[in-house]
Amino acid sequence: MAQLNEIIQWCDQTLKSREFKDYAPNGLQIEGKAEVHKILCAVTASQDAINAAIATGADMLLVHHGYFWKGEAYPITGMRGKRIKSLIQHNISLVGYHLPLDSHPTLGNNAAIADILELKNIEALDPTERNPIGNIGYLAEAISPEAFQVLLSERLGFNAIHLPADKSTIQKVGFCTGGAQDYISKAFEQGCDAYISGEVSERTFYEAKELDVHYYACGHHATERYGVQRLAKAISEQFNIESSYFELNNPI
Repeated sequence: MAQLNEIIQWCDQTLKSREFKDYAPNGLQIEGKAEVHKILCAVTASQDAINAAIATGADMLLVHHGYFWKGEAYPITGMRGKRIKSLIQHNISLVGYHLPLDSHPTLGNNAAIADILELKNIEALDPTERNPIGNIGYLAEAISPEAFQVLLSERLGFNAIHLPADKSTIQKVGFCTGGAQDYISKAFEQGCDAYISGEVSERTFYEAKELDVHYYACGHHATERYGVQRLAKAISEQFNIESSYFELNNPI
């Protein structure tokens, strides 16, 4: 058992959440029980994830995509109202960390991608950022763009979409999980052979071709499964409480 406020304080300090200008509040979004015995983590605070938290008796739902995003309507009605009502009725806390969980050098989504792909000599994709959101890494050996697509698809469990460039081999790779396709320009500025993110836009096809940077869309959900799991495990070890992961394989 651990105190909710102690967990939030530890997470805020560990992830340096107050140093980020984000699109949604980081940390405690909906307050439930003061004591936490069990955590369920998920990529997104969907109704399925909430139902799983209720079914497993979790006191806290830890997610990467929570609520109260900039530009959202204020009224708590409809789908979002139902979700929030479910959490409040079952006294479950909702805790969300967005950019801080992308950025963290060991617990973050990008750190996990680097480990999974065995990328070395990790650098910032944007050296001007205090807490880099994207990164650069190097494959041990240069491989063909086609072989890299196969590697990504196998390691990340997602049929990676490849937007080709002219370069015949890939070794220097830029990457930023989720919906960061527009960072391909930063990958170009840093001389990357390829750039990985989760989503893809119509414009990305032309950018990859004209910037000569191979682009791989590997799934928003698929690239961001890992941060919440790493953070939940770290919380479990720090406070000696139980945690588990809920997977709802989103094909986007």
